[in-house]
Amino acid sequence: MDVTGAGAPIVAVVGVVGTLLSALLTQRAAERGRQREQERTERVRARAREAEARRTCYVALNASLRQYLAALTDQLHALLRTEDPRAARQRLSEARDLHRDVYAEAQMRLPDPVLALAGEVTHALGTLYGRLRRLDDGVPRPGDSLDAAQGEIDALWNRLRELRRGMRADLGASGVSRPSPPEPDAHRPRTDPDASRVSSGC
Repeated sequence: MDVTGAGAPIVAVVGVVGTLLSALLTQRAAERGRQREQERTERVRARAREAEARRTCYVALNASLRQYLAALTDQLHALLRTEDPRAARQRLSEARDLHRDVYAEAQMRLPDPVLALAGEVTHALGTLYGRLRRLDDGVPRPGDSLDAAQGEIDALWNRLRELRRGMRADLGASGVSRPSPPEPDAHRPRTDPDASRVSSGC
């Protein structure tokens, strides 16, 4: 019996099966590679979307805080000049409402360290708001005075700078060596014509 002749078909079959299996395994490996690459790309895109959403939220929060503090400054100066405070009251009410809405959304997105700073600044703004309202209404509590309010305003501009540094650090921009615009003069009445056009980006 010719063993070599009898085994030839078996060898051929094994060779064909091996070739088919090799092609199948190669195809599956390529599919897994494509799937991994697609998942990696999606993760990168998701991180980019989250970073952009957080940056937009920070911009809205920073703007609303500055407008709120500027409106409080305007209210203080209206009281110092004993002028009709109705326009300043209206600006303050609008700025406070805007910040309330922006901050409520920011609470759902900000990381804890930045949220803690934002909460401290927001609380301090609320305390100052209450003091100025009592002075405006003529029902001050012990310790309420225009000088005390001015001191709080000066301190709050510094706290806003600290908060802004925290937000920039979270965005990875803290090392950018670009001069920042000068802070507004806390002793000068400020009005922002764009205040009513700022919307929440959180």
